[in-house]
Amino acid sequence: MIEGVWLWITFAALALTTMLTRGSFIVIGEKGRLPPVVQRALRYAPAAALSALIVPDLLLDHGHFQPFNPKLAAGVIIVAIALRTRNPWLPFILGMGVLIVLRKGLGW
Repeated sequence: MIEGVWLWITFAALALTTMLTRGSFIVIGEKGRLPPVVQRALRYAPAAALSALIVPDLLLDHGHFQPFNPKLAAGVIIVAIALRTRNPWLPFILGMGVLIVLRKGLGW
């Protein structure tokens, strides 16, 4: 019985924390503007988060750094094509093609 009470207290505390942190921006509104330097820095947050997710997967193969692995080669191809063209599908198609060919051809 007592464990169930603590579980509901935990749920309520988590819900309250979520509502306070997310709702504070709505309640404060214009009075709580961030400084311009922080606003400029936050523009790079999505790219930094995406890089933090992708780069380790490109550089590490089975938990160890491998400079010559198919994922890294495909990633380099994707970046090169994305910088040269504005086609959203071409980097995806050619990157997957390179990855498949290198994995099949090299036996990875």
